[in-house]
Amino acid sequence: MKKDIKIPTVQNVTLAVAREKNLINQYEWKVYLINNNPYPIENTLVASKGYGEKDGETQRTSTLRHFLETVAPEATTSIESIDPNVFHLNNEYWVSYYVGTQIYDKKFVFVPDSICEANITFIKELQLEGVLHS
Repeated sequence: MKKDIKIPTVQNVTLAVAREKNLINQYEWKVYLINNNPYPIENTLVASKGYGEKDGETQRTSTLRHFLETVAPEATTSIESIDPNVFHLNNEYWVSYYVGTQIYDKKFVFVPDSICEANITFIKELQLEGVLHS
């Protein structure tokens, strides 16, 4: 029965969208996975997509899938670059990974216009400024 299935809670794994100035002094934005656990996470799959509306028209991005073999304990890794032209959309990241033989998964959604100057903070794990998913 469904009530007998134990779904583990994702803890100490999150996402951030951070910016860094490039050689021509413009910001480049990237999405990062942060593993704050004292153990690695294995066979990580990340599916990303954007969806929403602009000026009354439905907009969708392509779905991208990324595989990360191992994310070390207390480590970060870059998932993908993100264009500021999609910040007005819901930017969804479905993350699935293993710890031993147990699978974990969680959907992280950066809601429209949440990636903005007002929400930028310093992210110590990345040593960059950006928006940390709560």
